[in-house]
Amino acid sequence: MAKKKKDSDTPKVHKDLKGFKVEINEFGEIISSFGVEKLNHFLNKEVEDKKLVDRDDLEFNRKKKKANGGH
Repeated sequence: MAKKKKDSDTPKVHKDLKGFKVEINEFGEIISSFGVEKLNHFLNKEVEDKKLVDRDDLEFNRKKKKANGGH
């Protein structure tokens, strides 16, 4: 028989998100151990926004195009 996984195991997370917990209460509200501002800062730093990739008016896209030889 397969071993049963412990419920108390914490998932592996990025070091910046250590201690992050999310729960949904009985009213359907999301309860988080981190503030929205901290989560947004992490996501802006670590995740590329696919909607903004082709925009030439954003500074970070211009830098990437120069680094890639203008493509």
